[in-house]
Amino acid sequence: MPNIEAFGRLLLIIGGLIAFVGLLFFLFGRLGLGRLPGDIFIQRENFTFYFPLATMIILSIILTLLLNFFRR
Repeated sequence: MPNIEAFGRLLLIIGGLIAFVGLLFFLFGRLGLGRLPGDIFIQRENFTFYFPLATMIILSIILTLLLNFFRR
């Protein structure tokens, strides 16, 4: 028989992580991430292309620094 308390704890952790990531996306949008000068945005009559190059580079650097900090 599965341990229902462990399953409930896992669901709470997953829900908390989803809420945290949602909050980060909300805050990053307020800070202007996703609309940086290095982001590629092309809009034509019936075509839109968006590639957040500068945003991805900045997030990659931040995540690399955080993961290296917590790993040591």
